[in-house]
Amino acid sequence: MEKKSTVFTATHGVMTAEVGVISGELELVTACGEDGILTLSITYNGAAEWYTLPGEEYRLHDVRDHEVVHEMLVRVLERP
Repeated sequence: MEKKSTVFTATHGVMTAEVGVISGELELVTACGEDGILTLSITYNGAAEWYTLPGEEYRLHDVRDHEVVHEMLVRVLERP
């Protein structure tokens, strides 16, 4: 399973399934299995507790798209 991690600042906040909206300096980790299943986890930068982004199962048609999808998610989540 390939993992990608990026730290970014979300001034407007990001919705999580567990605690609602979090904002500030956050870290997004995406993991993609060989079957294309994509998991999305987010935390405050340096924190131990991780949260999930809401939604149903995410699946990539082509696992080679993982990096592009990860970067796209970061850009969308950090926009003002």
